[in-house]
Amino acid sequence: MSETDPGQPDPELLELAARVFDFARDGDTDRLGAYVDAGVPVNLTNDKGDTLVMLAAYHGHAGTVTALLRRGADPNRLNDRGQSPLAGAVFKAEPEVVKALLAGGADPHAGQPSAIETARMFGNEEMLALLQP
Repeated sequence: MSETDPGQPDPELLELAARVFDFARDGDTDRLGAYVDAGVPVNLTNDKGDTLVMLAAYHGHAGTVTALLRRGADPNRLNDRGQSPLAGAVFKAEPEVVKALLAGGADPHAGQPSAIETARMFGNEEMLALLQP
């Protein structure tokens, strides 16, 4: 292990974080779950404020979203742009992810624009029906 400047992030830690975010984007539920179970924070955010749940949701991985929510991930944590994971899933028209997030406690009114506003903006009646049963 190399010595690092205390004011600079550890390059090995940054590499690990990048790998974990890739697991979320790729829907690699088993590996991601193992890292979270080993101590990686379930609500870890990247430089844009996107959580692991946000990345998994945006990329259409309902199983990964469910696994993270079962481990205590916050389904309503907004990124730096004020977007929720649910709004991201609505934008990408991912009904299974929307269902997983709603089952995990996601608020359709959270964020700007909210998931409901996003569905209305794009005229997505299927998403609106899921959000307003």
